[in-house]
Amino acid sequence: MSNKDFYEILGISRSATDAEIKKAYRKMAMKYHPDRNPDNKQAEEQFKEVQKAYEILSDAKKKAAYDQFGHAGIDSGMGGHGHSGFSGFGDSFEDLFDNIFSGGQNRGWGESRSHSQRGADLQATVEISLEEAFNGKTIELDIYHQEACTTCSGKGAKPGSSPKKCDMCRGMGQVRMQQGFISIQQTCPACQGNGQLITDKCTDCRGDGRIRKPKKLTVKIPSGVDEGDRIRLSGEGDAGLMGGTSGDLYVQIRLKKHPIFERQHNDLHCEVPINFVTAALGGSIEVPTLSGKVSLKIPAETQTGKSFRLRGKGMPSARNGADGDLLCRVVVETPVNLNEKQKTLLEELQTTLGKSNQNHAPKWATWFDNVKKFIDTLKK
Repeated sequence: MSNKDFYEILGISRSATDAEIKKAYRKMAMKYHPDRNPDNKQAEEQFKEVQKAYEILSDAKKKAAYDQFGHAGIDSGMGGHGHSGFSGFGDSFEDLFDNIFSGGQNRGWGESRSHSQRGADLQATVEISLEEAFNGKTIELDIYHQEACTTCSGKGAKPGSSPKKCDMCRGMGQVRMQQGFISIQQTCPACQGNGQLITDKCTDCRGDGRIRKPKKLTVKIPSGVDEGDRIRLSGEGDAGLMGGTSGDLYVQIRLKKHPIFERQHNDLHCEVPINFVTAALGGSIEVPTLSGKVSLKIPAETQTGKSFRLRGKGMPSARNGADGDLLCRVVVETPVNLNEKQKTLLEELQTTLGKSNQNHAPKWATWFDNVKKFIDTLKK
């Protein structure tokens, strides 16, 4: 590494502020970064000089030593106590790319960090009937979750004792490992990222700061919920660590299969069997809804598969308040267990309809014509 003036390398004056130093570093690092200058040895050397300059000038103690003694102050270690295996290059590298992708919101390595952690979110599944989804329901739910230990007030240390700062990461919760030209930041293996070590653990929670306990909750299920919907109960998940906020509880809805209705979003579908006399002559029948029976008028000459829409008789919406519809698909049912008189009447009806039956069975006539055309094409 050359003995060029660090201020000259970054193109700044000796009176530059910390913000000006960082801004100049980002500019120069982006200019000479190896990814932007592949196979350019000169740019690589300049990039290393920029990294070294920022490592010194961004550290208050090293900068003071450099300002007073120049390179001799840095080479002799006057800039502070170094740590084997760690490198200021990691600071520079992280500052550069963290600010690119996070808009400059990341904290520096030397800044104080919070070691609190948010508690985990939990999920519970509740199975309800379609009628309960229609009307809404309040249920009692039993869950197990992590609560803050009352003995140690969630600190994890035995009452009267306190956690101590981790020596390996100096309370930062993370360490940087140097491997050649690359510096990698990772969770501190000694304190698992907490920045603190508990030497005298609480006997109740064994140092975790939380205890797993049962809890009974009252959950209000709103009218109109659907399969897969989730109800969020804020703060009812696991308690956080080191004073962190609690997670949330998500109650996922499952709907039981209904013997009559099939739900599609807010609409309900059902099949309604009718006899062939009602289908032919028309009439009124009663059909069920989730709010009671209603009368459905069947027009004459109704064919099987015909659907009738009853507006507003479906499911209420849990979101926009618009009720769905009920769609009734009629199925014409062939009579069974006929006695002799009934059979005779049907035979007489068939006689009056005629052999061709074209005027009374339009679908059959169309189908027969298509079959005839198909057979004629096979003979060619």
